Amino acid sequence: MRVFTLEHSRTAYGADIALYGSAVLALAAFLLLASPHSQWLETAAVTAAGLASWSMIEYVLHRFILHGLQPFKRWHAEHHHRPTALIFTPTILSATLIAALVFLPALMLGNVWRACALTLGVLMGYLAYTVTHHATHHWRAGNGWLRKRKQWHALHHHQVERAGYYGVTSGFWDRVFGSDKPAGTSTDGSTNR
Repeated sequence: MRVFTLEHSRTAYGADIALYGSAVLALAAFLLLASPHSQWLETAAVTAAGLASWSMIEYVLHRFILHGLQPFKRWHAEHHHRPTALIFTPTILSATLIAALVFLPALMLGNVWRACALTLGVLMGYLAYTVTHHATHHWRAGNGWLRKRKQWHALHHHQVERAGYYGVTSGFWDRVFGSDKPAGTSTDGSTNR
């Protein structure tokens, strides 16, 4: 089994989701059991900030890295060509990036409790993204929220003239930055033809 591959077996794909699910549970348990009780409110607030920051991280990564920077753009294009293939970021890469870009800077700027709390929030967001993205390609839309996310993501995959609809778990940043408009539509919704 290769450590760095973009297309995975069902087992590796499931293991990635299980690993991040386990990491979320373990980190949450660690914070609940080991962090000082006097810091629980701050820990909860920092965790919420990490979770809230995920939607911006997701948008920036998808729009500017996966659609703009080689070799990521080429790799992501493969997902667009085969949207039901089990193609995703190798676990070793995503875990390393989260540790290097979230945990370590937070640890250097704060303390271990804040670093763990921020990382927990980002991990929760990443896990939600992973499951949501999988669901948009592989599950039936049984409820309104998932149906809306599937439609949104389908727009992303089928925009030929102009990419857009980068948010997977939320369309918030697409609306803020105007990347939720079909090609040929201005920001006020009128047609530019």
